[in-house]
Amino acid sequence: MSVDELRHRIAELLPQLRRFARTLAWQREDADDLVQVALERALKAADQWQPGTRLDAWLYRIMKNAWIDELRSRGRQGEVMVNVDAEEVIERVGTNEEANAVVTRLSVQAAMERLPEEQRLAVSLVLVEGLSYKEAADTLGVPVGTLTSRLARGREALQAMLVP
Repeated sequence: MSVDELRHRIAELLPQLRRFARTLAWQREDADDLVQVALERALKAADQWQPGTRLDAWLYRIMKNAWIDELRSRGRQGEVMVNVDAEEVIERVGTNEEANAVVTRLSVQAAMERLPEEQRLAVSLVLVEGLSYKEAADTLGVPVGTLTSRLARGREALQAMLVP
């Protein structure tokens, strides 16, 4: 595959990459910066991607590693917080149905924030991004059994937080 084709395929994945970056970073500005850093690293290492493997899983792993590097450089592990823009919420709420959708999204976002990082990443990669257990485990650098237990604990915790 040519570099131009790879760039095109990466561009098609931008919405998923942004969503995963928000799972890691929570703050929009941090997530946007993380996507940029991950894309730069991916393009520099384009020759390391193996055709026939999932490009999205490769990019998620690069992004996860870039986020770990960023946290280490800032010295602020554990300080990731949700940044809810009140004006954005007010803008979007027009009808009761829209209001309920915003409340649901914010409830899920807040519940995801309360999960331990390893559970949050497992839930995000498998349930949100649709990676297989093996692909998600490879992305996180853990055995499939470890991913499975993190996912199960994450699901249970989310259900406890979201279902009255």
